[in-house]
Amino acid sequence: MRQTWLIFAQAVTVTLAAFFVVATLKPQWLSSPLVPSAVRQIDIREAPPAPVVGASGVVHTGYALAAKRAAPAVVSIVTSAAAQQGGQHQGDRWFRFFFGDQAQQPPTGIGSGVIVSDDGYLLTNNHVVDRMDDIQVQLTDGRKARAKLIGSDPDTDLAVLKIDLDKLPVITFGNSDSLAVGDVVLAIGNPFGVGQTVTSGIVSALGRNQLGINTFENFIQTDAAINPGNSGGALVDANGYLMGVNSAIYSRSGGNLGIGFAIPVSTARQVMESLIRDGQVVRGWIGVEPRDLTPEIAETFNLPVQQGVLITGVLQGGPAGRAGIQPGDVVLKVGDRAVQNTAELLTTVAALKPKAEAGIRIARGNRQLDLTVQVGQRPRLQRSQQAQPQRDEE
Repeated sequence: MRQTWLIFAQAVTVTLAAFFVVATLKPQWLSSPLVPSAVRQIDIREAPPAPVVGASGVVHTGYALAAKRAAPAVVSIVTSAAAQQGGQHQGDRWFRFFFGDQAQQPPTGIGSGVIVSDDGYLLTNNHVVDRMDDIQVQLTDGRKARAKLIGSDPDTDLAVLKIDLDKLPVITFGNSDSLAVGDVVLAIGNPFGVGQTVTSGIVSALGRNQLGINTFENFIQTDAAINPGNSGGALVDANGYLMGVNSAIYSRSGGNLGIGFAIPVSTARQVMESLIRDGQVVRGWIGVEPRDLTPEIAETFNLPVQQGVLITGVLQGGPAGRAGIQPGDVVLKVGDRAVQNTAELLTTVAALKPKAEAGIRIARGNRQLDLTVQVGQRPRLQRSQQAQPQRDEE
């Protein structure tokens, strides 16, 4: 019996010694295949991108696979408008005698676009093609085609084009709602007209609004280099899936300062489908002039509420006016959704169907009132009526 215990003790000692040596020199040998997959799984957003093997057998690291997937579907767009003759001296024969016929130089522009379907539909920015008579699209394989404008939406600065070519490369839509600050993104476009360029960065902010760029704003902010000519190009994730349409930059010099803005693909897709189906985007409208309710304004006007949207003007005979809303009222809720700023009010009302009835709760003095508004259809806003922001275009 004593000899058996001695053998057992020696075996345990040897086993522990072997375990210590292996754990010190070769710890990977101890990895167990029985570890639950949920523990061993790596979040795809944190995983390094897979290497890409080129035609020559060279292994490429980084985000070459994402660029290879998305870049063929990103096109260059060159636009021009017809020259305008005359001007203030039109018909003046003495002016023509001394200076000749002075035709105004036709406006031109350079931008980018994204092919989103194999039957030729493209997404781009409205400001790239607005008031342009000729729209030429060039693919990365060298093919060119004249594009037809299917529809545009100045409120979100989006437009849909169509070209007639076969065997088109098509980008894959991603889920922009899944983006998080810090995710890697690539910006693909035609900056300064030099040809297709890919730049990388991260998502630096989400839900940017109240920038004075578009009526409806919910921008993805990125530090990926976006420059003039990138408008309408693709913002893709590390897998090459479309996350946004590049739209604008913050710049004091006209070049990239590390702050660019893209329209989320969730918004772009809804607008695109409406433009293709109906030729326009139909939104709700109540006919008010809103303003953010700041603590200073609330104190100045002795308002009993601290949150909501102050109504500074009401269109006479409009939906809100007929419902009894007055200047000085503070909108607290639209339907069952509380609104805390102008952007939320515009977005919430725009989502309502025209001719439908909606409940609106307002604060008037020390009272809260529930009113019913018959929603109207938002008038189409021309780009010339909007403030002109800094655009990444030429």
